[in-house]
Amino acid sequence: MNNLKIVLIGLPGSGKSTMGKELAGQLGFTFYDLDELISKKEGKPVSEIFYQEGEGFFRALESRLLEEKLGSDEAFVLATGGGAPSFNDNMDKINQHAVSVFLDVPFDRILSRLTSGEIALRPLFQGLDMGEISQKLKNMYAARIQYYDQAKIKLSGEDISTELLMSELMTFFRS
Repeated sequence: MNNLKIVLIGLPGSGKSTMGKELAGQLGFTFYDLDELISKKEGKPVSEIFYQEGEGFFRALESRLLEEKLGSDEAFVLATGGGAPSFNDNMDKINQHAVSVFLDVPFDRILSRLTSGEIALRPLFQGLDMGEISQKLKNMYAARIQYYDQAKIKLSGEDISTELLMSELMTFFRS
């Protein structure tokens, strides 16, 4: 368990950061948010990086920082951005070095979590109304599910909790 890495994946708003912080606290691990690491490295918010440098630059940087983290000797819980598993063989890298967990939360639950403040922090949703965001989430899901489905652990539904995740992790390590 000294260098166990747990990586949470799923759509934006699925609770990766919230659950990741709780899980890391329970395990006594460090918690990282990949978007925060990117923002810190570049000295500006992810939304600015997206607009100023473009998605290609962002995805390359995201992959590089993910690889650096996965290559470390420390134990941690990492929340990725929703698209991270879908680019640059990132899902393969995650599964080689970590226990991947897909938080498969229903669209209506995600929409209820996305307040206007939340939307402002997410470059892919800025300027969209809730109907457009709902459609965008469905399109993202369709494009990303092939990657998300490669996760070693999949939690589905509205009542995903840290306790449920801990139970699934115990089952995973026993098998």
